[in-house]
Amino acid sequence: MNQDVDLAGAVEPRTTIHAGTLGALERAMIGVNKLMMLFGMIALLVASFVLTYSVFSRYLFRAATDWQDEIAVFSIVGAVFLAGAWVQAQRGHIGIEAVASILPPSANRVRIVIVDALTLSFCAFFAWKSWTLFHEAWVDKMTTSSTFSPPLTIPYGLMALGMTLLVAQIALQLAAHFARSGKRS
Repeated sequence: MNQDVDLAGAVEPRTTIHAGTLGALERAMIGVNKLMMLFGMIALLVASFVLTYSVFSRYLFRAATDWQDEIAVFSIVGAVFLAGAWVQAQRGHIGIEAVASILPPSANRVRIVIVDALTLSFCAFFAWKSWTLFHEAWVDKMTTSSTFSPPLTIPYGLMALGMTLLVAQIALQLAAHFARSGKRS
């Protein structure tokens, strides 16, 4: 697959953007993915600064660090889940290259569709459960058990949003695959 590198150093595969509604959705998803990657980069920087501060404040100043761990964990959770759709757009998730290399191209296309459909089903279920967790935390005003006690809606909301974006990305990739298959026929 040919790839371009943008100014931030992110590798972006050259993909065909379709015409019409599918193309508009693909372009919108590219924009959303770039925005989520920006948030993810910021979240990882926040986590690294908070953890570094935590080490210095604990060992040099003997200060309490009850809030730092939760801020770092929430930041990392957000970065991981919000970046999931971007990673899927790059086809950067774990693939079974050994199997792909021995299959003929036609069988490999079928394998990709089956794997994407199963992944879509699992991720859709995970997104739905994440939204129910978010709703439950929101309604019950749930917080963590620490003295800092931030609301659990933060990590659950990040998880739900990230999984929803991942579902949208996989659905777009499946739709694009079927659109390409329809043009070949």
